[in-house]
Amino acid sequence: MSIELLRTSLSVLLQGLVTTLLLSIASIVGGTLIGLFAAVLRSFGPWGTDRIARLYTELFRGTPVLITLMFIYFGVSYFGYAIDVFAAGVIGLSVYQGAYIAEVFRAGIEAVPKGQWEVSQILGMSRTQAFAFVALPQTGRIVLPPLIGQYLSLIKDTSIVSMIGMSELMHGGQAIVDRIGKPVEIYGLVALIYFVVCFPLSQWVRHHDRRRLS
Repeated sequence: MSIELLRTSLSVLLQGLVTTLLLSIASIVGGTLIGLFAAVLRSFGPWGTDRIARLYTELFRGTPVLITLMFIYFGVSYFGYAIDVFAAGVIGLSVYQGAYIAEVFRAGIEAVPKGQWEVSQILGMSRTQAFAFVALPQTGRIVLPPLIGQYLSLIKDTSIVSMIGMSELMHGGQAIVDRIGKPVEIYGLVALIYFVVCFPLSQWVRHHDRRRLS
């Protein structure tokens, strides 16, 4: 790859990277809130809501993320409404990844020792207070490594949003290949950028696990 081609490609790809990072951050926030809400419903929700939460997690964990994105982007238009491609990407990734994050949180909630709940009741806490001040902080520490792993999966899933026309990192790479060719070099560069973004997070998870087990 020539220096000129590298310079031109990097300029386009870095613009796409900014969009990818914004999309990832917004989807991580949305997916975490949705996942936590669904996990709480499955663990503590009144009769019926736990089944709805379970149906949600099973439905989206059993379908491809592309189907979710297509349904939101084109489905909204089908009913006569317009939706921005960035908003469609955030909603689609948040809803899809939220189903996986819900299971991570649910496992963390169930891992909190029952004795903690009993002590909270003895101290006069309501179930909501016990969850907010006793169980949730412990759950956060338990689920942090798998949660970061799920965030890594979300960042990589942003490449699929190019299928609905969003100009993120993968879409930028595709545009360069369509214009000048050299798919091996360009897609290799795209893969390298994804690696640079994701590798520090994966190393942090590995380091955290070693510290927790030592």
